[in-house]
Amino acid sequence: MPNCNFNCPFCSNSSLIKKIESLPSIDPQIIEDFITKREKFIDGVVITGGEPTLQPDLPEYIRHIKSLGFLVKLDTNGSDPKMLKDLISQKLVDYIAMDFKAPLDERYAKVTGVPMDLESVKESIKAIYDSDVDYEFRTTVCPAFLDEKDIEEIARSIKGAKKYVLQQFVPRDTLDPALEKVAPYTKEKLEQMAKTCNRYVKTVLRGV
Repeated sequence: MPNCNFNCPFCSNSSLIKKIESLPSIDPQIIEDFITKREKFIDGVVITGGEPTLQPDLPEYIRHIKSLGFLVKLDTNGSDPKMLKDLISQKLVDYIAMDFKAPLDERYAKVTGVPMDLESVKESIKAIYDSDVDYEFRTTVCPAFLDEKDIEEIARSIKGAKKYVLQQFVPRDTLDPALEKVAPYTKEKLEQMAKTCNRYVKTVLRGV
């Protein structure tokens, strides 16, 4: 789903933020036909973006997808705890992946590129943590914004969570073109970060 209320400079889906008008509109029926014709091979549907919780009809759409017999995974930045709680209470999501952008202080606004309501983010974290829905928290590790100490601080703040994912930064089509020149952390460096984080929460790498 296009549009996002964050402007993370390292975002590699920048067209979903700054080129919304140029994106094609896809008839929901086309999506439904695609997945139902492949129901023997597809177990679930990922609702992603942009930020899906910006769409007021999200519960209705997910309810329809689930009525077709598919599991639903939601990708979210956690900025709308009310929507998140509604989806959880109505049992509309089977898995939640929430982006945990930075330590929960002024660094969050720097990473997201917008003024932050950290209480809403904290409320979303707690709602997910306390739910019976399977989940993961994940951080894109961009060297221009996050170092080893930042990542350890995030891991410490979600001590005991089910899963924490460190995602490799991809310097391609970034919202801030200057970041396309920033070299990602090496696999070895990310492995060291993951080892440190594992003291607090089960941590895995993605995209390396």
